Amino acid sequence: MTARPKFPNLIRELRKRLGISQEQLARQLGVSFQTVNPWENGCANPSPMGIKLVEQLLMEMPTQDQELWEQYFSDQDPNR
Repeated sequence: MTARPKFPNLIRELRKRLGISQEQLARQLGVSFQTVNPWENGCANPSPMGIKLVEQLLMEMPTQDQELWEQYFSDQDPNR
């Protein structure tokens, strides 16, 4: 069983795979840079809504990148 990545690592890896900045990720999620930056730096945890926004973005990614979803959200139903 693979260890679940910590949320800051998930955000960093997501941005890396998308090739975007924190500012661009924030725009894509519909939140501010001041929201995304502390998530990635481990200074703040996302709200349940923030987690849901990230989860939705992960599920929209190409199949080869969906293991990120599996690593972080595998205990949840992907069809919900």
